[in-house]
This record gives sequence, C-alpha cells and structure tokens, in this order.
Amino acid sequence: MAKGPKRPTRDEFELEELGERLVEAKQEGTELLLTVWAAAEQVRGVITVMDSRTKKVHVEHMGNVVKIPFLDIMKVESSY
Repeated sequence: MAKGPKRPTRDEFELEELGERLVEAKQEGTELLLTVWAAAEQVRGVITVMDSRTKKVHVEHMGNVVKIPFLDIMKVESSY
C-alpha cells in the first residue's frame, strides 16, 4: 500500500515558536490564517481551545469550529 507524502519535519525551535504564536493569538483573540499540511485551503479563525491532551487546536470562524492537529499547522499569519 502506497503512502502519501510525509509531513515535513521541523526542529524543536520552530515548533516552540509556532506554539508561542498560537498561545499569544489565543490570549489576544486575534483572527489568524493557518496554513495546514495537506489542506487545500488556509484555515481562518480565532483560536478558542488549545487541547494539550489531544494536541489539537480548535479554531472558530463564523460559528464553525475546526480542530487541527498541532503538528499539521505549517504556518501562522495574521488575517489582516
């Protein structure tokens, strides 16, 4: 069985920096644009929950909540 492309690996520093940006955005209620690995489109919204147990980030936009695995988040940008 053929496997799809592997998620790019990142070092501890990159992951820590990404986590810090997400925590800061959650505290400030900032709307973000997230580039998610293997997703066709960027995810826009405000972080409502960062679940350390499931390692998923809950992003809400217009009443819809998307749960994204932390390691699948490739890039974080402000939406404006």
